[in-house]
Amino acid sequence: MVSPVLGADRQPATPPAAAPPPGRRTGLLALPEVRWAALSALAFLAALPLDLAGAPAWTWGPLYAVCYAAGGWEPGWAGLQALREKSLDVDLLMVVAALGAAAIGQYLDGGLLIVIFAVSGALEALATRRTADSVRGLLDLAPARAVRLTAAGEEPVDVAALRVGDTVLVRPGERLPADGTVLDGTSDVDQATITGEPLPAPKAAGDPVFAGTLNGTGALRLRVDKDAAASVIARIVAMVEEASATKAPTQLFIEKIEQRYSVGVVVATLALFAVPLALGADFTDTLLRAMTFMIVASPCAVVLATMPPLLSAIANAGRHGVLVKSAVVMERLGQADRVALDKTGTLTEGAPRVAEVRLLAGSPAEPEVLALAAAAELPSEHPLARAVVTAARDRGLAVPQAVDFTSTPGVGVRALVGGREVTVGRPAELSGAAPAGDREPSAPRGSVSARGTGEPDAAPREAAPDQEAAVAVREVEADGRTAVVVALDGVPVGVLGIADRLRDGAAAAVAALGRLSGTAPALLTGDNEPAARRIAAEAGIGDVRAGLLPEDKVAAVREWERAGQRTLVVGDGVNDAPALAAAHSGIAMGRAGSDLALETADAVVVRDELAAVPAVVALSRRARRLVVQNLVIAGVCIGALVIWDLAGHLPLPLGVAGHEGSTVLVGLNGLRLLREKAWRDAAA
Repeated sequence: MVSPVLGADRQPATPPAAAPPPGRRTGLLALPEVRWAALSALAFLAALPLDLAGAPAWTWGPLYAVCYAAGGWEPGWAGLQALREKSLDVDLLMVVAALGAAAIGQYLDGGLLIVIFAVSGALEALATRRTADSVRGLLDLAPARAVRLTAAGEEPVDVAALRVGDTVLVRPGERLPADGTVLDGTSDVDQATITGEPLPAPKAAGDPVFAGTLNGTGALRLRVDKDAAASVIARIVAMVEEASATKAPTQLFIEKIEQRYSVGVVVATLALFAVPLALGADFTDTLLRAMTFMIVASPCAVVLATMPPLLSAIANAGRHGVLVKSAVVMERLGQADRVALDKTGTLTEGAPRVAEVRLLAGSPAEPEVLALAAAAELPSEHPLARAVVTAARDRGLAVPQAVDFTSTPGVGVRALVGGREVTVGRPAELSGAAPAGDREPSAPRGSVSARGTGEPDAAPREAAPDQEAAVAVREVEADGRTAVVVALDGVPVGVLGIADRLRDGAAAAVAALGRLSGTAPALLTGDNEPAARRIAAEAGIGDVRAGLLPEDKVAAVREWERAGQRTLVVGDGVNDAPALAAAHSGIAMGRAGSDLALETADAVVVRDELAAVPAVVALSRRARRLVVQNLVIAGVCIGALVIWDLAGHLPLPLGVAGHEGSTVLVGLNGLRLLREKAWRDAAA
């Protein structure tokens, strides 16, 4: 069987290893399972047309031999090793059945079985390696070195050497080395890898920070609160490995079924051979009858009863921008009876936009306010600044030239535009207005401080809160938007509401997922409550869980799973990866998704279209219905042939014809999902 994340019989991913030595293969062919499977499949494909065309045996015989040897030696050897431990698995049975088919001249049947199982093993090895690489890439988010502050000054040290209580310095643009608390400094920290928030979070003294997050334009002095092994980023790695390992019980159950089936077929075959011989039956006839039983009882038809619908659905989904990683995943997607979605980058576009402009009393017209704000923000690289500039340009506004630009991290920007001072920033300390030139250069973003008239003998003017601006800010923030205040010559003239925007068709996709699962979808996000509820209301989601860290999302998923609900999680960030791994199945949005989310998820929406999620779930459900149909067809055919062979005398040619006929029938039935109509019906 192919595990969508980690093979059940394989160890979880280990910490980062050294780079491979020069000349060592690092691509797909670096895996021996892939090389053997490729050789087996190529040999089979080369022999098949020669065999069907009636060419001499010496032309296709050696090719079949290569196919059998390349694809069968590894499962055969593993099966023999299992026998030494008194265990019998279906892989060994398939190799024996393939050799039995070859012994009576059915080389094509045996080769097909060999190729199917060789490719399955290669896919498992590939999935395991790629997931391990992704986990190692996540660990690399945290820097290897840090600057520790001591009485003697700055001391570069390994991050692993940091201890709780140490003080470290993080310069602009560096990643934070540890979980801790800000002691001094202000900055904007991009912590989307942990919380999924679309905007950098302002950090000042007393605020918590996480290892692996990216510092903005300010310098921070931090106190280390957790060892590297206990950081949030390390816990994410541990949770991905733990959640992946929890898939093992399902794998163990399948192995028990395989064990019983394998033992049953082997015992029946031996009995069918030994009992008649003991009663004096002819050796050749008895051997032929036992071999016929081995052929008709082999699960080749059952395997093909399952695979064609699922593989056809995978191919169809792939043509429409959905990468489903295995047939097991395609089957599981349709079993979900609870859907949980991330917000940023999943339900939303993942980029801040100006959603509204609120003008204050005495302000210029809206286009002028937006143009002035864009002029002041143009030199800034902050995401909020880009949103303001984009909004002005989208409206075709001429953005004037700004001079004397200054920026205070975590506060805001100030510039002179046309001889007038424009301040744009967060309303952290909104207060009364003051004339231009009388404010401190480091006035908080969005604040306007009164220092007097500028005359030497003037008495200081008492600061008074600007009630209108404060009310506008509260209303904007209550709507789940980030409020940005625009001040002209020290006087607030407008409040911009900046927010992430719901994806086109998100509400329809959410409604479709609710119909398919039978349960209203839920929203799991690290963003704040007002922003989460605003997006949820637009998308038609009632169950909202906001302010979640990765472990909180996992806890929610496990709560549903314990209640008997098979959960489908849809997300895109590193912070979603543990939940994607813990869930019954997971889908990642591919365009902006993190590497770990893409590798941990069972399926990836490559084209970033949310409408593809309910479509692939519906396609999975149809594939599962076809699987049931095919299993009934295969079971009836195999059962009838086995009973015929046991109760009477089934001629070998007729047994092979019946076996192959059922295989072809279920294969053709499954290929119906390759049609374009199948996707259109699923997306309807």
